[in-house]
Amino acid sequence: MKASYKKYILNFKVPSGTSRGVMTQKETWYIILKDENSFGLGECGILRGLSVDDRPDYEQKLAWTCSNIHLGKEELLSELNEFPSIQFGVEQAFLSFHSKDTFELFPSNFTQKESPIPINGLIWMGDTAHMLKQLEQKLEEGFGCIKMKIGAIDFQKEVSILKSIRNNFSPEEIELRVDANGAFEPQEAMGKLEELSEFEIHSIEQPIKAGQWEKMAGLCESTPLPIALDEELIGVFDVTEKQKLLQTIQPQYIILKPSLVGGIKGSNEWITLAEKQQIGWWITSALESNIGLNAIAQYTYSQNTNMPQGLGTGSLFTNNINSPLEVIGGQLFYRHSNVWDTDLIQEICT
Repeated sequence: MKASYKKYILNFKVPSGTSRGVMTQKETWYIILKDENSFGLGECGILRGLSVDDRPDYEQKLAWTCSNIHLGKEELLSELNEFPSIQFGVEQAFLSFHSKDTFELFPSNFTQKESPIPINGLIWMGDTAHMLKQLEQKLEEGFGCIKMKIGAIDFQKEVSILKSIRNNFSPEEIELRVDANGAFEPQEAMGKLEELSEFEIHSIEQPIKAGQWEKMAGLCESTPLPIALDEELIGVFDVTEKQKLLQTIQPQYIILKPSLVGGIKGSNEWITLAEKQQIGWWITSALESNIGLNAIAQYTYSQNTNMPQGLGTGSLFTNNINSPLEVIGGQLFYRHSNVWDTDLIQEICT
């Protein structure tokens, strides 16, 4: 078996805003495994400015991984503990290499019988008009769960958008989630949570910046609406430390991005610990191409959860790799009538 890696730049169709800034491009990397008979492909979906493995030696570590592919998956994962996106790429590549179908990593009714995964519709930050336009589009597309990023524009304008939604749609008709990406100051967070709770919101992701365990614990204890940890999980490698984080903060939910938390192995550890403490969870993508999104979706389906997941990012890019993944009526399908763009994959991998 020989391994190589390749960089690929994804271009956003529309600049996408979060409280950390506006994105027009997304860098990603692929690990390619080959021998005379088999081919495997995995995506290392690093998020610059957020991933713990956004380090100067990232490409050097990718090169080391490919040079040492003979060590096998388990030893590589152990050596790559501080590079969660590469861990996930390695897991995908080995699953792909050993599968009958390069892209069917977790055979299930999702891949074989087109059973769908419910997902949320994502509304990116922008001015009020842009956010309302996105909302209108998501509702027309049939989404029953809407996730809105907040924290970049005036808070009262964001509140007015949420109020407008609730004036027209009950919680039974539209489930609302908001994601602050750590935008609130600790001293103002509770007041904003109380204001948001008036709109019967399902949950808020990461209201304050990660790393403030005691302050986050205080919010989770007294919050008028459920809090979900997201960025808080990034960079926590040790299982004992993961358990300590959950026991200290006691959130209502955690959100798992496999590319940021150590792939399948890392996600499984978080799920096991969360369920022991009766903490809810769901899985989201981290702006991967359809290679990584395909792996996340198949893994998610294997977890037998009915909660809407955050897997609707495949249509964000102009140069994504065409795949069987398709969003219809607020659900993600693996449609057999759609095919992988093998020409583009071959071009990327050579």
